[in-house]
Amino acid sequence: MKEDATILIVDDDEDILTASKLLLKRHFLNVLTCNNPETIPELLNEHSFDAILLDMNFGPGESSGKQGYLWLEKIRNIDAQAVVIMITAHGGVHVAVKAMKLGASDFIAKPWQNEKVIATISSAVRLGKSRRETVELKNTNKILAQVSSSHNSQQLLGSSAAMSSVLSLIERSAPTDANVLILGENGTGKELVARELHAQSLRSDNVFMSVDLGAISESLFESELFGHKKGAFTGARENRIGRLQAANGGTLFLDEIGNLPLHLQAKLLTVLEQRTVIPLGANAAIPFDVRVITATNITKADLADDQKFRQDLLFRLNTVEINLPPLRARANDIEALATHYIKFYSQKYGKPNKSLSPAALSAITGYAWPGNVRALRHAIERATILSQQALLEPIDFQLSDYLNNPKPLQNQATNNLSAPLPPENKGDIDLNLARLEKNTVEQALKKHNYNISHAAKDLGLTRAALYRRMEKYDF
Repeated sequence: MKEDATILIVDDDEDILTASKLLLKRHFLNVLTCNNPETIPELLNEHSFDAILLDMNFGPGESSGKQGYLWLEKIRNIDAQAVVIMITAHGGVHVAVKAMKLGASDFIAKPWQNEKVIATISSAVRLGKSRRETVELKNTNKILAQVSSSHNSQQLLGSSAAMSSVLSLIERSAPTDANVLILGENGTGKELVARELHAQSLRSDNVFMSVDLGAISESLFESELFGHKKGAFTGARENRIGRLQAANGGTLFLDEIGNLPLHLQAKLLTVLEQRTVIPLGANAAIPFDVRVITATNITKADLADDQKFRQDLLFRLNTVEINLPPLRARANDIEALATHYIKFYSQKYGKPNKSLSPAALSAITGYAWPGNVRALRHAIERATILSQQALLEPIDFQLSDYLNNPKPLQNQATNNLSAPLPPENKGDIDLNLARLEKNTVEQALKKHNYNISHAAKDLGLTRAALYRRMEKYDF
C-alpha cells in the first residue's frame, strides 16, 4: 500500500528525475518533479510537500554546493517546517553535512541504493507530518488561550483565602519547570489550574497537551504516550507519534494519574527519569523536553499507600503540590462564580442578563455542591435557559434536597444503590425508564462523592458513557 505523502524532487538531470519518480511512485501517493529550481516558490505555494529532495548543484561543472545552500535557505524561508533531503554526488558527503547544519534533514548520495532511498524518505515524511501536527497544535492552543482570556466561561475565580493560596502557588511555580501535582475532587477545576500554569510559564507559546489517563485502556497506554511504529501490534497500520513527543517543548498534563495501574506507573517513571521515549516497535530512544503536570481526585492517604501508588513516581511528580478546595469549603466564592456564569450564559444564549434573588443566593451558597464548580456551572446554565423571570429563584436551580431540608448536603450521602427507587405517586410503581436511569445515575454519583471513575464502574459504564448521561440529565 502506498504511503499517503506528497514528494517533490528538484534536479536538473532529467534521467535522475525520471528514475526517481518511477521508484517513488511505487511507495508514495504523489510524486512531483522539477528541473528548474526557480519554480520552487510557485510549487510551495500550490502544494504542501511532506518531503523535498533537492540537488546540491545545478548546471554543468558545478560541485561547490552553493546553489543547494541557496535554495535550501529559500525553501526554509518560505516554509520553516519543510523537510528537505539533499541529493549529492558520491564524494560530496561533506557538502551535504554542511547543508544539514543549515537545516536539511538528511542527504542521499548518488548513485543510490533504492531501499536506502525509500527508508530515508519514509523517515523524512514522518518527521514532516510530526512537525506540522505540532505547529497545528500550537496554533490551536494559542486560539484557545485567546478565547479563554476573552470570554470563556471556565476561569479560576474566587477571592477566598483557600483560592488566594492556590493562585499564589500558581504564580510562584508557573515560571519554573518544576513538576506540579494537583489534588482535588472532581469538578474543582484541576485542568484549569494546569492550563493557567502553562499560560504563565516560559513554555506558553508551545504545546499544552492534555491526556485523560482514566479514558485510556491499559493496552493502549504505551501506544498513546510513547507512540508506535507500523506493524508494532495488530491494528498498527501506520506510524504514530506519542503524546510525549507531540508535547515536546511544551506542557504535558496527565489527568487522573491516580487511576494508572502500578505496572504502568513503573513505565511512566522510567520514561520521565530518562527523558527519552522508545515508540513501540522501535529500537532507538527519542529525547523529549516537556514539563509534566499531573492531577488526581484520590486522597493523599491513597497516594501515600505504596500498594496503590509508587512512591518514587509520586516523589518525581509532586515537586510542587497544589490542593484545590471543594466548593463547599469556599462558599464565599459562590456568589462571584454564579454572577460570572449568569453573565456568560445570558450572552451565549441571547437572554436578558439575569440576577440572583436573595433567596436563590442563600440556597446556592448553603448547598454543598457535591459536583463542585462543574455542577454549579451546569445548574446556572440550565436556570439561565429555562427561567422566564429576571430574578433567578431557588426553584430554578432544582436543588430539591436543599429546598426540602436546607442544611449541608455533604452529610446526606446515598450509600446503597440497591435501595428501591421512590415512586412518583404513592401506591404506584414508577416504570418510566428515563426517570429510573436518572435516579440510578444520581445515586451512583452521590454514593461515590461524584468520583466519575468509581461511579461509572459501579454502574457498569465507561467514563464517557457516564459523562453523556450526566449531560443528558443536567448533572
